[in-house]
Amino acid sequence: MERPRIVPIFFMGILVWCCLAASANASTDYMKYKDPKQPLNVRIKDLIGRMALEEKIGQMVQIERNVTTAEVMRKYCIGSLLSGGGSVPAPQASPKDWINMINEDSELVKRIGAATALEVRATGIQYALHLVSRDPRWGRCYKSYSEDLAVVQAMTEIIPGLQGDISPNSPKGVPFVAGKNNVAACAKHYVGDGGTTKGINENNTVIDMHGLLSIHMPGYYTSIIKGVSTVMVSYSTLNGAKMHANHDMVTNFLKKTLRFRIPISLSSPLDSSPPHANYTYSIQAAITAGLDMIIVPYNYTEFIDGLTYLVKNSFIPMSRIDDAVKRILRVKFMMGLFENPLADESLVEYLGSQEHRESAREAASKILVAGSHADNLGYQCGGWTIEWQKPTQCPFHGQGLQSSLPSRTQLIQDSIHMETQGDSLNLTIPHPGPSTITNLCGTVKCVVVVVSGRPVVIQPYLASIDALVAAWLPGSEGEGQGVADVLFGDYGFTGKLSFTWFC
Repeated sequence: MERPRIVPIFFMGILVWCCLAASANASTDYMKYKDPKQPLNVRIKDLIGRMALEEKIGQMVQIERNVTTAEVMRKYCIGSLLSGGGSVPAPQASPKDWINMINEDSELVKRIGAATALEVRATGIQYALHLVSRDPRWGRCYKSYSEDLAVVQAMTEIIPGLQGDISPNSPKGVPFVAGKNNVAACAKHYVGDGGTTKGINENNTVIDMHGLLSIHMPGYYTSIIKGVSTVMVSYSTLNGAKMHANHDMVTNFLKKTLRFRIPISLSSPLDSSPPHANYTYSIQAAITAGLDMIIVPYNYTEFIDGLTYLVKNSFIPMSRIDDAVKRILRVKFMMGLFENPLADESLVEYLGSQEHRESAREAASKILVAGSHADNLGYQCGGWTIEWQKPTQCPFHGQGLQSSLPSRTQLIQDSIHMETQGDSLNLTIPHPGPSTITNLCGTVKCVVVVVSGRPVVIQPYLASIDALVAAWLPGSEGEGQGVADVLFGDYGFTGKLSFTWFC
């Protein structure tokens, strides 16, 4: 029987990097930028000199795959595409979430990163997006590694897994991708979006500089040292100032103080408050602050027109545009996209390979710490699995975790984890979880397995529960295997809580 193909999807979506075509008026003579033997800076300078303003601005734009056509790519010289959900190349996905809460096993995390790179690259995708969360009420808490800075820094080992091992002599702050079997990684969201007031998505983070540098910044330090290829700026607010317009934190600190030479991007929305009150000003503020790439999934023509107007009328200098495009091209040249722009079909054999599935199963077994929707595997994977906000109808190969558990073991599911809609001010277990615990555990000895991407309030039910297991989001290999392996005694409980639970 043909085995199912499983495509690991990481970090809040996937970007497809597109190679830039030569300028229409470019000479047909020898072009240095096409010669891989030329030094990187020489290739960048040569190509920049051949590009028109429209081509440069196109490189700074990322649009949604579902609205893309060949005509759009040619007309607007689009630099990259966003696969924001519902457009994956296979009907099954192995989620990122099984690596997020592991028992600080950095070697396993690196292996998973390498497996992800192979499978993602096989599909033609060359860029994988990859938070300290200080407030579990945040709906995106499941995307973060831990509230513990040491755990977050240890988990950055995913970067050399995705990109390859960086040379000890490699300069810091410069992107690194080892070869065509690797992908570019992105650290996000810079900075402090995991510490917003009450955990509300896109809210304000109130913190002094010492707290910011000691709590939210260390993961970025480590990521830069390991050669991460890009950083994505948050559209949350820091002490009342929108991060995507924060010149001091983006240009002065990240680019100048940390000497970060890689492109800095922004996930949409790029807008003002109230929404769309002055979109042109929002464009100017973001680009002037130092952002190099902007995700504008659908209204890209408005963004392109606005940025073109601002440059042609000297509101934004051409030097700022050139700086942005140089950073983008540096990563693309480093990745070898001009030499290998298409999917490598020889890597297809790695899609859903047994070796990779075993790594996923090992991860699922290691995250355990000693329901409703129990047979829907989508709920056990979280958002950004098949679709952006709706993981409930994912056509996985299994029937879900509940069907594989021992008798008198009940699965309890937290609310769906997604952006904004997943925010919870009280962290209570949603209906019918509480009544399920009461009805089952009030009559027989029972084990409760909590599937969640964050801590939930469990204290009211502890007296009636004989054993409690935090399974986090175990992913597709958690179904029937990773979690059940531990519950049946094949493996011991080795996980450690990466977040504080309220017991």
